[in-house]
Amino acid sequence: MDGNEPATAAIPEVGLEDLRLGRPHSARMYDFFLGGKDNYEADRKAAIQALTVYPGIITLARENRSFMHRAVRTLAEAGIRQFLDIGTGIPTSPNLHEVVQSVAPECRVVYVDNDPLVLAHAQALLDSTPEGRTAYLRADGTDPKSILSAPELTSTLDLSQPVAISLCAVLHFMPDDRDPYGVVRTLLDAVPSGSALTISHATPDFDPVATAKAVEIYRASGTPAQVRTRAEVERFFAGLDLIEPGLTVAHRWRPYESSARLHVLARETMTDAEVSLLAGVAFKP
Repeated sequence: MDGNEPATAAIPEVGLEDLRLGRPHSARMYDFFLGGKDNYEADRKAAIQALTVYPGIITLARENRSFMHRAVRTLAEAGIRQFLDIGTGIPTSPNLHEVVQSVAPECRVVYVDNDPLVLAHAQALLDSTPEGRTAYLRADGTDPKSILSAPELTSTLDLSQPVAISLCAVLHFMPDDRDPYGVVRTLLDAVPSGSALTISHATPDFDPVATAKAVEIYRASGTPAQVRTRAEVERFFAGLDLIEPGLTVAHRWRPYESSARLHVLARETMTDAEVSLLAGVAFKP
């Protein structure tokens, strides 16, 4: 990087045939839970099935989004200027770069997702400030080496400087046979001391019956899924320094660091079972 690159990078075209609209996709189901419009009949059918057994999944999705905003703002305020967001999902403003660039306009962000529908909407992810830069990379999150070596990343981020790695609501779509712990370790090994890891992960700890049924619906629709206990999620942070309040349910992670007073009040009435999403932020020593 020489500092003279354009603030945004071009993205390739995506054909309608690539979207596989007849099959539900986790990113489009998530869009449905957030009240978005970039979902299709198959996505809505699977999402509604999930809602019938686990009504709290909408709360989980929305609290995940809110947690991500609070977490990356905290990291930008702590001085991190580079962000790698894996499992980006369909753009929903404010996107990660909008949050961190509101703190420091020079922040650089690389978004990673493998859903062609996200690619079709990726231009919304490239609306960077002139001082910063954003890029979009279509890649498989279970192949971290391909992410780390991609030109979209290497031309945007300087891996000799701290990077905040974001894996929000992603790892529960990586069953153990896809080596999620190895994925996280490979990513962390590629970044220096002072880097950070942000994770949110669905858990069965508070409502095991409902979460198990939701997992089965995802699997039946062709999406691999595996919820994990607190101890299993803590393993992702091994060797890192968790910041306060540690690993906790998403709505309890610094809930007052928000300008939306009504949202804060709503979080005070939520139960852990309704959210069922563990969240944490940690620094690499």
